[in-house]
Amino acid sequence: MRQIFLLIMLFIVGQWLVKALRRHDAQTSQRAGANGAAGAKGPHGGARSAGSAQAQAQPQLAEPMIRCVECGVHAPKSDSVVVAGQPFCSAAHALRHGARPTGRDAR
Repeated sequence: MRQIFLLIMLFIVGQWLVKALRRHDAQTSQRAGANGAAGAKGPHGGARSAGSAQAQAQPQLAEPMIRCVECGVHAPKSDSVVVAGQPFCSAAHALRHGARPTGRDAR
C-alpha cells in the first residue's frame, strides 16, 4: 500500500514540475519577444538590426490553398495554374477542363 501511495505522489509531483517548467518557459519567451520588439541591445552592446527583430517577431504564415476546378484537390497557391480566373492544380487539368464541351455541345 505504501508503494502505491508513493507512486501516486511521485506522479503528482512530476506533473506539477512539468507544468511549472512550461509556465516558466512561456514567460521567458514572452519577455524575450517583448524585449526584441522594443529594440533591445545585441550581444556586443550595439542595437540589433530591425530586420532580425522583425524576422523573429513575426511567425511564418501558411501558404493559401486553392481548390482545383477539375478534380477538387487542394494545392498550394504557388503551384497552381489559373486559367480564365479558375484555379487548377496542374496545367494538364486546365487543358482537360478547357477541352470539355460547353453549352449545347455538352449534351
